[in-house]
Amino acid sequence: MMLATKRLLLRNVAAGDADDLFRIYGDPCTHTFNPAGPWPSVDYTRQRLAGWITEHEQYGYGNWAIALRDTPERIIGFAGITLRELDGIPTYNLGYRFAPDAWGKGIASEFCQFALGYAFNTLGLHEVTAVVRPAHLASQRVLEKSGMIKTATVNDVPGAEPSLVYRLSVTQWHEHPLRDTH
Repeated sequence: MMLATKRLLLRNVAAGDADDLFRIYGDPCTHTFNPAGPWPSVDYTRQRLAGWITEHEQYGYGNWAIALRDTPERIIGFAGITLRELDGIPTYNLGYRFAPDAWGKGIASEFCQFALGYAFNTLGLHEVTAVVRPAHLASQRVLEKSGMIKTATVNDVPGAEPSLVYRLSVTQWHEHPLRDTH
């Protein structure tokens, strides 16, 4: 399945994405704020990718491979809506990770606006969460610009400072003036 925004192409992840996934998730620059650090190997990446593919097959949603419309052959990031437990409670989590050369261009904001619209209007979800590290100010701005509200913290990384939890309900989404019309 191929989806699109003004500048982005989104498609379900596939087994052939392992090298691109490792290029992005194995890059220390993309894990500056992640205490777990970059993914260690292509083999580890293949295992995680297999889980992502299964999630799409099982639930009908998950992470997408993302490219620019102008260069559809080059993956610039992976992002999506996934099922995640926060303090033992299942939530629909908005997550994204883009290659460093995609940063600072509004791509994460464009993706988040689209993904929230997709979550509420297509998947029929009632609430979406996002988890971000306290020092990751750029990502916090992306979430806030998308209408998400900081509501809590969660101890999701043992030995690290708690992450911030952002939430947005479908009602808040429809009241947010910048929402995507997807």
